[in-house]
Amino acid sequence: MSRALVVCRTDADRQRAASWALKAPDGTRIEFKAVKRTMAQNDRMWSMLTDVARQVRWHGQKLTADEWKLIFLDGLDRETRTVPSLDGRGVVSLGRSSSDLTRQEISDLMELIAAFGARRGVKFKVFAE
Repeated sequence: MSRALVVCRTDADRQRAASWALKAPDGTRIEFKAVKRTMAQNDRMWSMLTDVARQVRWHGQKLTADEWKLIFLDGLDRETRTVPSLDGRGVVSLGRSSSDLTRQEISDLMELIAAFGARRGVKFKVFAE
């Protein structure tokens, strides 16, 4: 078996994962991840990011929701670090995608967005519904 995934919901699922781990050849990687964010959380996050993008200028610039996402993820110490570009005239942001955020991490991110928005008078549609 080259790839396998078990979502642990029952004792039988955990037994299956344990059995596979015991039979795995040397060098096999085993990874445990927390439950991912829900679609409702994802929708709420993007709504909030869009509201911020429409209502806030950052250092005189209008930013997209995607750009705001990177800024907020950096605020959680999750997303970006920078390295010099190949030509040395700028920087390139490195980091991982937000697609693997856990439910707690996306909740923390939305709290950060809400606090930032409150300080800048952002009217969030998700709170008005």
